[in-house]
Amino acid sequence: MKILFTNFHPRNGGGHVTYIVNLLRGLVGAHQVTVATPGSSRLYRLAKALSGVQVVDMAFTMHPSSWLSDRAALRQLLVANAFDTVHVNGSADHKQVMLACLGLRPAPRIIFTKHNDHSLTSFGHKLRARFATDHVIAVSDYIKDLLLKSPYKRQAITTIRHGVDIDYFSPVSTREKLRLREHYLGPDFDKKIILGSASGTDYEKGWLDLVTAVSLLSPEQRTKFHIVVIGDPPNALKRAQVADCGMAGQVSFPGLIDDVRPLLAACDIGYVLSYQEALSFACRELMALGLPVLVTRVGGLPENLTDQREGWIVPPRSPELIKNVLQKILFEPEQLSQMGAQARQRAEREFGLTDFVQATLAIYQ
Repeated sequence: MKILFTNFHPRNGGGHVTYIVNLLRGLVGAHQVTVATPGSSRLYRLAKALSGVQVVDMAFTMHPSSWLSDRAALRQLLVANAFDTVHVNGSADHKQVMLACLGLRPAPRIIFTKHNDHSLTSFGHKLRARFATDHVIAVSDYIKDLLLKSPYKRQAITTIRHGVDIDYFSPVSTREKLRLREHYLGPDFDKKIILGSASGTDYEKGWLDLVTAVSLLSPEQRTKFHIVVIGDPPNALKRAQVADCGMAGQVSFPGLIDDVRPLLAACDIGYVLSYQEALSFACRELMALGLPVLVTRVGGLPENLTDQREGWIVPPRSPELIKNVLQKILFEPEQLSQMGAQARQRAEREFGLTDFVQATLAIYQ
């Protein structure tokens, strides 16, 4: 099967990139896979590193010049390769694919994955649902419910939750955890409880609520915690907010990292405290590492775990309730290993890459 993946993000791309790269790894070799994405993007760089994947530098904009350049190049790519399926991952690339396919015979089937909970009521969505969508993949039941109330409700909609490489994202020994901790954080962190996440430093990711929650603990309790926030370095205003909480020395910002596994494996607890979230690769990777995860009750996040079993679920923007969870952890530290083991067991049952790839391939077929 010939499959084209498109993605419009010119830089990081977040979960979109992880999603596409995981599918590429599962499909390459058995299928002809091509990626069209801006050459400046992280997806372009990661896809280029995969043997057997064809990668095309392509922008997805609605600027008038795109009629004579980007869109023409996309149509030429479609004609030259006669793809069976085009898998689009956002409104910008979905729009360009629709226009590039006008009058094309035979036309490829177009699969649209809805990765977020952004509005679906625009006229553009109505057009794409009617003329440029053969099947919709929802990354959670929460997203599927949104789609069923949108112009896409007349199309086939299937929930396929993210798959992660549970062999790579797997728990490490206590000895290795301490080695990684010293390597990434220093020699004085062996007795601290490290909370880590790769969900990013945007405000809506809620990490500042965790910073505030730790600051609300008593002076003795707060020194027992350290927070790691992987993602684009925060701006001066965010750093000032951390400092205002008296937490500057208890939060690490290692930056944007391609391979987050070693640093996350050095942690004791994961967290994804978003204000909106479709599902979260970050949460699933943390659970596969055998870490209990603290999440907010928003979007599809609660579909990843059961409260008090593989982690904790709190309302969004609730530092006081997060503080209560942290205090319980201090009073019952033994629960971390038990909940972490249950998180890993759930990952093994539900998060595997093979099932994720095969379920997506079944949609293509």
